[in-house]
Amino acid sequence: MTDNTDPSSAAAGNPGDPGGPVPAAVPPLGMAARRGGSAAAALGHVVRRLRQPLPGAQPRLRFEMPPEYTGQGPEADNDGDEEPQFGHPGPRMSPQHPLYMGFMGTVGVGLALLVYWIGSHTTQLLLWIVAALFIALGLEPVVGWLENRTIPRPAGILVSVTILMGIVVGFFATLIPTIVEQVSEIVRQAPEWVRNFMDSDFFRSLDDQFGVRDRVTEELQKFVNDPAAMGGIFGGVVGFGSTVANGLFGALIVLVLSLYFLAALPAMKKWAYRLAPRSRRKRVAALSEEITRSVGNYVIGQACVAILNAIFAFVVMTIVGIPFALLLAFVVVLLAFIPLVGGVIAGIVVILVSLTQGWQAAAIYAVCYFAYLQFEAYFISPRIMQKAVAVPGAVAVISVIAGGSLLGVLGALIAIPTAAAVLLLVREIYIVRQDQH
Repeated sequence: MTDNTDPSSAAAGNPGDPGGPVPAAVPPLGMAARRGGSAAAALGHVVRRLRQPLPGAQPRLRFEMPPEYTGQGPEADNDGDEEPQFGHPGPRMSPQHPLYMGFMGTVGVGLALLVYWIGSHTTQLLLWIVAALFIALGLEPVVGWLENRTIPRPAGILVSVTILMGIVVGFFATLIPTIVEQVSEIVRQAPEWVRNFMDSDFFRSLDDQFGVRDRVTEELQKFVNDPAAMGGIFGGVVGFGSTVANGLFGALIVLVLSLYFLAALPAMKKWAYRLAPRSRRKRVAALSEEITRSVGNYVIGQACVAILNAIFAFVVMTIVGIPFALLLAFVVVLLAFIPLVGGVIAGIVVILVSLTQGWQAAAIYAVCYFAYLQFEAYFISPRIMQKAVAVPGAVAVISVIAGGSLLGVLGALIAIPTAAAVLLLVREIYIVRQDQH
């Protein structure tokens, strides 16, 4: 007897029937989880393989610090098991030996001449290095503050440098269009100012007595007809362009060096301390840390004082109606970085410009600005600089003038921290030694 049951109908039978067909199996939830886990494990395996060096690759060489000699003999440094790679240091030659004295004296003179020759031919590079080191020491307190809050040092360096570059770029992005506009306005109004001056009674009296107008016209004609003078103008334009290009290149070099110095500052300090004798190393480290801390706090404090000075000057110039307020505020913030005399020079410059609006505007600005300088000297600066440096007034003025004469603006900026470092060394080393005799 033939069974005519439809397979499809049999498949659609009651699943609970013992004689019925078995339904299709549904994958359990654990299998999906195992598949996800295997995918994650495979991804992790790929990541680990990518992080492993290539076959045959060697680790990058690093300049390691040598082990510290304890001075208790070779066995104490190497446990008497193995010989050092370059052997043990031998006994030093007696300084009273004639050969030693003559040779070391000759070497000393030769090294001094070599250092002088290198310094005289790499002055610009040395200035860049000093500026970069100054910036690195200024950012070090910020990086240290971030490190104390469990932020890794590379991340702290990146954050601090990014914020600094953002402030500088934003400042110049806002300032440059305004400077171009205001300089163009000065150039446009300059002929009118000259015309008004030439029509004034003062100039007419001078012209009647000395023939100033004819003399100026004659000199202008000579200048225009002189090819050497016109070539000098072209050469001045080319020289200005090369100066701007060199300035941008120097700024890039200083930025890169600042990053390197900031990243390697702990290692640089450690290496510098190892150059001192082991018996004096702790004292050298303490004095150096105090100097670097004072320099860093001084840079940050002086930047805050200069910015507050420029903000106050800009507000007063805007209220009084002095022209080119933003351009003059930029001049104020640059000059205010120079301690002691920078604020006074900035005030004089703005007062001279404000005289174009009348003596009333100049008088109001002079009273407000110099009153602010007194408030800054007795209330703002002591609170900002309380963790920085303490230098007597006469020493500060002399150091600023000397630094400006030697290195220009950079010398004036680093003059007070340098003077503070010298005073600290004199107080803690020379005076203490003199008191002991």
